[in-house]
Amino acid sequence: MIKKISIGLVLIALSSSCVSKKVFNELETKFADLKKENRKTQDLYDSISKSKNQLDIDYSKLKKDYEKTKAERDKLAIDFAAADKNLKTLQASYSALEKNSDESLKENMAKNRELLAQLEAKEKALAAEKERLNKLSADLKKGTDRVNELESIMAAKEAAMKKLKDALSKSLKAFEGKGLTVNQRDGKVYVSMENKLLFESGSWAVGPEGKKAVVLVGSVLAQNPDISVLIEGHTDNDKFSGAVGQIENNWDLSTKRATAIVNILSENKGVKKDNLTAAGRGEFAPLMSNDTPEGKAKNRRIEIVLTPKLDEISKMLNEL
Repeated sequence: MIKKISIGLVLIALSSSCVSKKVFNELETKFADLKKENRKTQDLYDSISKSKNQLDIDYSKLKKDYEKTKAERDKLAIDFAAADKNLKTLQASYSALEKNSDESLKENMAKNRELLAQLEAKEKALAAEKERLNKLSADLKKGTDRVNELESIMAAKEAAMKKLKDALSKSLKAFEGKGLTVNQRDGKVYVSMENKLLFESGSWAVGPEGKKAVVLVGSVLAQNPDISVLIEGHTDNDKFSGAVGQIENNWDLSTKRATAIVNILSENKGVKKDNLTAAGRGEFAPLMSNDTPEGKAKNRRIEIVLTPKLDEISKMLNEL
């Protein structure tokens, strides 16, 4: 019965195939841009992790240099104290030897001058080491502050995303067990809704129950205006056999379904439309194998991917 209806829809849609292809091409272009932006976000996330690791390495190196310089400074201080003691001893000897012959006096005066020169050299070396130690201490503090600042920002982003995830889970609790899940991973929050909650087979019209869930998601997003929202449509690998002209293939169907979700979210005036992106991924990003009915049911879904904006972290990385 479904196949007969689908064949009829294909025949009806032939007359509007050009319009559908144009829409598809525009959405395909937007999806390509989206993939680039998503890749850019992932690269940025990887860059943040690499930069943090490098900062940790630099921090460890500065700390080792600091400890080494401190040890050298302490050694110089000991040498200086020993030289100072020798000087005082020689000065005492000098006083005693003043009564001796001119030759002995000259010899002791030469030794004194030599010791004084050595003492002056050690004082200069100690001053240079102190200056180097102060610089290393300043660099170490600067590196520590930068690491702490970056970790603090990343922790704040992670905490904000957890808070968002908790808010979504609480708001969507009534849909637990109905094909809706909320997860947090890789610094993002994923709201996944199976098609059984949203669409009839071959349709991109959202049903009443599914619309309630999407509206609740929009209410939470309205309170979090600094979140980028990617809505992805997914299908199983069954070839689309609906009305010709309305839907060309699974990519087209998944894109229309993603756009339908965007339209519902846009009805909430608090949701920034420039944060929303719709993308159709067809059957090319399955969660499970399409070899079983259960796997196909899991693959037919809408995923709402919520990503924090990383402009502040990106600026910090550029300043490093």
